Amino acid sequence: MLVLITIYLCGLVAIAAALHFTRQVMKVEVVGEKPLRIAAAIEEGAMAFLSQEYRYVGIFALLFALLIAVTVPHGLHTAISFLVGAFISSVCAFLGMKIAVKGNVRTAMQAQVGLHAAFRVALHSGAVMGFGLTGLAVLGLVTTALIFNLFYDDALQVMEIVSGFGLGGSTVALFGRVGGGIYTKAADVGADLVGKVEAGIPEDDPRNPAVIADNVGDNVGDIAGMGADLFGSCAEATCAAMVIGASVAALAQNLSTIYYPILITAVGIPVCLFTLLMFAKVAKQATSVEPTLKNQLLLSTIIMSVVVTVITKLVFVEFPLGDQIVTPNGVLVALLSGLWAGLLIGVVTEYYTSHAYKPVREVAASSQTGAATNIIYGLSLGYKSAVLPVVATAVAIYLAWTLAGMYGVAIAAIGMISTIAIGLTIDAYGPVSDNAGGIAEMCELGEEVRNRTDTLDAAGNTTAAIGKGFAIGSAVLTALALFGAFLTIAKVDALDLLQPLVFAGLLVGGVLPFLFTAQTMRAVGEAAYAMIEEVRRQFRQVPDILTGKAQPDYRRCVGIATQAAIKLMVAPGLLVMLTPLIFGSLFGMEALAGLLAGSLVSGLVLAISASNSGGGWDNAKKYIEAGAHGGKGTDAHKAAVVGDTVGDPFKDTSGPSLNILMKLMAITSLVFAPALIKAHAFVLSLLP
Repeated sequence: MLVLITIYLCGLVAIAAALHFTRQVMKVEVVGEKPLRIAAAIEEGAMAFLSQEYRYVGIFALLFALLIAVTVPHGLHTAISFLVGAFISSVCAFLGMKIAVKGNVRTAMQAQVGLHAAFRVALHSGAVMGFGLTGLAVLGLVTTALIFNLFYDDALQVMEIVSGFGLGGSTVALFGRVGGGIYTKAADVGADLVGKVEAGIPEDDPRNPAVIADNVGDNVGDIAGMGADLFGSCAEATCAAMVIGASVAALAQNLSTIYYPILITAVGIPVCLFTLLMFAKVAKQATSVEPTLKNQLLLSTIIMSVVVTVITKLVFVEFPLGDQIVTPNGVLVALLSGLWAGLLIGVVTEYYTSHAYKPVREVAASSQTGAATNIIYGLSLGYKSAVLPVVATAVAIYLAWTLAGMYGVAIAAIGMISTIAIGLTIDAYGPVSDNAGGIAEMCELGEEVRNRTDTLDAAGNTTAAIGKGFAIGSAVLTALALFGAFLTIAKVDALDLLQPLVFAGLLVGGVLPFLFTAQTMRAVGEAAYAMIEEVRRQFRQVPDILTGKAQPDYRRCVGIATQAAIKLMVAPGLLVMLTPLIFGSLFGMEALAGLLAGSLVSGLVLAISASNSGGGWDNAKKYIEAGAHGGKGTDAHKAAVVGDTVGDPFKDTSGPSLNILMKLMAITSLVFAPALIKAHAFVLSLLP
């Protein structure tokens, strides 16, 4: 009972913190007609896109819930759990978006006061998303589990039903990530190529018709999309651990231990809040905020290590899992391996994506010989950057699996995102700062104000890359834990790679992330093409736009990005959702297990390399814009802009979306495993 009380109290603390930070942001007054008008246009575009996107996602969710209800054991309850997860994930996206579009203009206003004041508003805006999402995830999970506990005596049945919660959250995340990624990069590519390269006007110049759509995109991709992604990771990793744990009779009877996975995420909330309130401070005379942000990750990891050590010693009870005994010490090492592997991935990501270090500076230097060499160096950076994160993930998996089996892997995944509240706060801070810079430019608030917002944005770019690294690492551990839970439910004890169907599944799974990436990259290209043609048309037909005598048609560009994103997100989404169902029905559980393993291995490497290549290209451009190699307007700068444009869909569409591909295929297989076994038996009965 004490464990459940602690979980609820921590969840309520998160909600209270989100409300507190909301009040702090809204206390800042917005002065001037122009800032209010521009901020309103960004908010209108963002909320219009989300409303339209989630209308389609809602219809799909209802149809998918119906499929769950008629095919899965305890289908009605699993479908309800699915819809609850989908609903909470959607609420998180809307709440995060709402505060982000309120915080961006207020950050710009406070940048007139000083860097420290602007930093506080941007960080508090991100904290609303960070703590609000974590609190809703914890409360939603534990409440769903307790309610269905009233209907079933078997803990494993309850946890299988609760898996639907994670599936619902991840389904929404898929469309949020893909749709938001297509939107934001179509607008970004259109604004950069026509505005900066062809017309020679500055970034975020109000004369650019795509500039509002670009600012809207920062929010729908990196606020709503990232939030839904990490909500899914939190829910799915917890569900995987609870399913594996509930399969053990000795553990299923122990209330404290069965809810231990949720407890870990819950106690991370006060740890992150303490870190934020005590250490997230920037002096008035400071010229950089990046050290403060990075220290948040380090300090929260250190404090969390101490807290989970105490919690595990107090709560966890050893239990048998197969041929081994899972001990509190074994689980603790698994948890800490995930926690610190996440930090290491963040450090490596920073090294390869920050222009303070050699790799990005090499990409910037290569721009002096043209866009081709810039792209070659950027691709090389991404491929090389995957090595250490993969090794760190492998070590964490080895330690966790050796000491606590597949349960330990699930706990390692929870450990990696146990500081999710601070991680998401820092990640959401980035787009708010980016938008603040755009608003400062469009409102002509002065060079000093723009320099301050650029300082905030530069730190945000690095922390956004670190956030993507965390998301990818946690996705792999989560997917592997879900894979283990799937094997438990499907009663697959071992996989023989010499079996033709298993090996064939491995190969097909390995190519799926590449097909998915091809679909999402092409979608961005198609949407960007339409955006580029529209911006060119406006410049051509209304020449007074470039002289500042005529107002561009911002709404038209917002509409193009919205329609393209909604239309083009369907094919990648169906690929991820339907492939496990079709493949498992036709070829069986062992072949499906091979497919999941193949997609996990190739998806990890492709996601890291794509995200880091994109981050490297972006910061190489910013390094040149800061004055290196001749600065803005030079041939090197134009080459870097082209590289950054190529990298945009890498880092903000395809790379991050691969996280969800890995997790969603695994949890879909888990939820539908009993139905797929029956479907495959039926297929076999039809064969001669």
